[in-house]
Amino acid sequence: MKLVAWQRMSKNEIAPISPKDYDVILRQAVAEIRTARTSIALQVNSATNSVYWNLGKLLSEKQLEEGYGSGVVKQLSVDLKNEFPDMGVSPRNLWNMKRFYERYYQADKKLLQSVAVLPWGHNLLLLDKIQKPDAVEFYVNEVIAKGWSRDLLLNAIKMDTYSQAQQQIKTHNFNNTLPEAHADYANEVFKSTYNLGFLGITEPVRELELENRLIAKIRAFILELGKGFSFIGNQYRLEYNNKEYFIDMLFFHRGLQSLVAIELKIGSFKAEYVGKMNLYLSLLDRQEKGENENPSIGIILCADKDHLDVEIALQDINKPIGVAEYQLLLPKDKLQSLLQTEIKAIEQENENQE
Repeated sequence: MKLVAWQRMSKNEIAPISPKDYDVILRQAVAEIRTARTSIALQVNSATNSVYWNLGKLLSEKQLEEGYGSGVVKQLSVDLKNEFPDMGVSPRNLWNMKRFYERYYQADKKLLQSVAVLPWGHNLLLLDKIQKPDAVEFYVNEVIAKGWSRDLLLNAIKMDTYSQAQQQIKTHNFNNTLPEAHADYANEVFKSTYNLGFLGITEPVRELELENRLIAKIRAFILELGKGFSFIGNQYRLEYNNKEYFIDMLFFHRGLQSLVAIELKIGSFKAEYVGKMNLYLSLLDRQEKGENENPSIGIILCADKDHLDVEIALQDINKPIGVAEYQLLLPKDKLQSLLQTEIKAIEQENENQE
């Protein structure tokens, strides 16, 4: 059944809404729902962590320590369970609340506000695995921005994503082609390297095969891209001057309010890729961009890049384009571990949504 949308022109006249205008309405509706769901989840986590923070503060101020204070905490656990049977107030968790408070009570306000909205399981993982405040802040921001599950956070920690991020050089022209606030946000959204290990690829593939595998596991790819991306289509067709053009993958980012075109290249970066992407972005802005949306953004995913080559290729380009590497051929043990945990997380997400 074909959907027909209408808008009222006058008392007695109506006219059909164009497919482009309807797409804008749909994307904005989806964004509103997702934003509301995220807001509710953050509020629930914040309320829970606030209680845990105050209980941890109480235990810390009473100077209870494991050993001589164990009896007090055990009795407290029993009495609190009787009063609040649905709360996680086991002795172990009460000690974790004390650790949580003592780790962060002197932290800067920004970090404190960030950990406050994380799920408790994520906070426990950071308490156990990460000591440096800068590293904690990095992982907290990644979880919030990309909606990582606890398993994905664990994998990121094991792969030492924090250290890798400190060494990476951003290869894009966002600062020159976007308004300052928009450029800062885009800089946070897009990474220099993407991990495609969840594809299970252990030998070289062609670009179309790589694209098809990504499409088959699009949920995993969106998780790797980060929070806020909605998939529109692959081999997205554009037409101009009786010629056809096809974008490998097209997304919409609700936070940036921008279309995002992604081109996949199996080899090293070449300067001509920028010209092709610049054309795609011009066509998207002319034909697809909604009236209230921001300029379209292009990402070129390559197996390898030299930041100096990228810098000179982007020098006189007036469309926002970034170039990123992907990690594809992982060591067997890392590949198996990453594949198992990411697929498990995606399957769990699917079950929760059914």
